[in-house]
Amino acid sequence: MRAGTGAGRRRGLATARLLGAALLTGGAVLGGGGAYAAPSPSPSGHATGHDDGRGGKGDGHGDRHGDDRTASPGASSPAAKPAAGPGTPAGKPAGVTGSAAPATARKPGPPPAGLVLQPADGAAVGIPTAAGLRQALAAALTDKSLGTVTFAVADATSGQILYGAGENTPATPASTTKLATSLAALTLIPGDTRITTRVVAGASPSDITLVGGGDPTLTALPADQVQIDGAPADADTAPASLEALATRTAAALKAAGTGTVRLGYDVSLYTGSPQHADYDATNIPLMTPLMVDEAKADPRSREEAPARVADPAGQAAEQFAALLRTHGITVDGKAKQTAAAAPAGSAVLAEVTSPTVARLVERLLTTSDNTLAEAVARQVALAAHKPAGFDGAAAAVTETLAGLGVRSAGLVLHDGSGLHAGNTIPPAVLVQLLGLASSPDHPELRPVLTGLPVAGFTGTLGKRYGAGSGAAEAAGLVRAKTGTRSGVNTLAGTVVDADGRLLSFAVMTRTTAPADTARAAMDRIVARLAACGCH
Repeated sequence: MRAGTGAGRRRGLATARLLGAALLTGGAVLGGGGAYAAPSPSPSGHATGHDDGRGGKGDGHGDRHGDDRTASPGASSPAAKPAAGPGTPAGKPAGVTGSAAPATARKPGPPPAGLVLQPADGAAVGIPTAAGLRQALAAALTDKSLGTVTFAVADATSGQILYGAGENTPATPASTTKLATSLAALTLIPGDTRITTRVVAGASPSDITLVGGGDPTLTALPADQVQIDGAPADADTAPASLEALATRTAAALKAAGTGTVRLGYDVSLYTGSPQHADYDATNIPLMTPLMVDEAKADPRSREEAPARVADPAGQAAEQFAALLRTHGITVDGKAKQTAAAAPAGSAVLAEVTSPTVARLVERLLTTSDNTLAEAVARQVALAAHKPAGFDGAAAAVTETLAGLGVRSAGLVLHDGSGLHAGNTIPPAVLVQLLGLASSPDHPELRPVLTGLPVAGFTGTLGKRYGAGSGAAEAAGLVRAKTGTRSGVNTLAGTVVDADGRLLSFAVMTRTTAPADTARAAMDRIVARLAACGCH
């Protein structure tokens, strides 16, 4: 193994890698792209599995209570056409706007410069060897706080697994499940699609219906109070405003000479039970297609697992009614849930739209947002013509990944967020997902990479890789999705090694050690990858 070829070269590479991380952090998000598979070598195992990876219920740490708010592609597969819904043009998922062309009609082009980290020396850079990686990682992998650990390290360019242990063994992914959800969403849904919340006319001039389109980020907060990952929202990330919807609705009603209305609300877009199997009214609310500020009891709360309201849709409708009243519209009685979906031909009085799906994917990955992940998974279900519930969404994501050539062995999904204890994904599949997102043949998937938290800087990695952690040298160089359940810690992402080659990795552990201790041990493993050329 060699860890570099001189102090000057290492300083230059470190500078280039920091610049690359900055470019990925601030890179523009792509719009829609084609659903084309990129052939690459099949990953091969290097060791037997350690355990079956199935975990129990969380205990108040990590994804379970908000800390993570929880490639060998085969032949190309045409993306499913989005399903039409009430009041929506044919060929689009209900409640969304944006490009409607089938994914197969959008031939992917080269990704924008600076959006994908490339080897510093091009083809001349050697691929790390199994022997080199074994030597570099040996000490970090023996840390007893890891418990049982399975992992895979792959060359992100080719998808070839370079080193691993138990890489084909199914393990509990926790919030790294969100990688699968995000990849499927950007495969089936154009990245510039926006989720729409509408108000439509009813059977009489005095009847109006608020139609939930599946946007949990719809906000009742003033624009200057909206924050995402602790920072003010900008023009691209700002959520749709309930106040704006009320203002536009009131204007339309007054223009028609209507001053008094009866308000109904339509939540027919989703099917099945709204309650997650691991529901606790903090990590995730009841999943309805109409909610405001992710159904937080305190919309300004910065808690990792805030209290949620008991009736998200009803609360959103009442907030909307209150806003209409402030604009001079009398709302007769309480808002009532409609018995059926609003007719497809209903006149639209007003509407507001979410940020693009590409931006929503970035947000749900950076902050590990369970509610947004489940909402995006339901948009995948709608696009795949499946029921928009937990089961339909999980099936849609699984089938979409299979169409991209993702290995199905050991991949079991029950939700889109990773809160479900029964989800399993082998490390080899996680690195395959990252390989697809890194591929120049899939520019439409790039927001999966740009949404990954940056070590020491953003999202769920913002407080990791700090001074004294033993991994501080990798701060700014690692981008990875975190995952935590009771006794389970996972980390899957990308890192640029000392030679400038982009590697993908997945580390999955089961341990009785405290979550913070196990996470720090995993971070040190990844830091060793960043520090070596490993030839």
